Amino acid sequence: MVERPNTEEYAAFYEKYISLIPEGKIIERMEQQAHIVQTLLSSLTEEQANHRYAEGKWSVKEVIGHLLDNERIMSSRLLRIARGDKANHPGYDQDVLMQGQPFNAYTVADLNEEYAVARRSTILMLRHLTPEAWLCRGIVSDNPASARSIAYIMAGHELHHLLVLRDRYSLDVKL
Repeated sequence: MVERPNTEEYAAFYEKYISLIPEGKIIERMEQQAHIVQTLLSSLTEEQANHRYAEGKWSVKEVIGHLLDNERIMSSRLLRIARGDKANHPGYDQDVLMQGQPFNAYTVADLNEEYAVARRSTILMLRHLTPEAWLCRGIVSDNPASARSIAYIMAGHELHHLLVLRDRYSLDVKL
């Protein structure tokens, strides 16, 4: 079991995500989330997936696209830190990444497949980390970060958006 990171292992900004994840097996939690997202996407029509709960808000497809972007960026950071890379990994601006993005042109099936592959890749990587690798520390946006904190941030970030999809988009998200 990978224990919850302590507050010296991540920037205070990420506490809102880490606090959402209960103590437990983080890899299993990420597998459960993958099932939740894939089940949700499988249940949506194209019209439902293009829905925005308010003017200027992301569509459901864009929310999933944002999760894809985050998965790739965060798993790359986690890999590099777990392998001992001490470079300062830059932050990213989600709004810049979403400008001109193609997610609304995806079919729901395409989004589901791409999400499944991205999350599966992350999980396979995590399964092969040594206990020492989980504790490795690096720097992200000038702040300390451990490999395990990034895994918890990823899971918490995804849970945050699943709650948004449930509460603001009124989707049947089975948490």
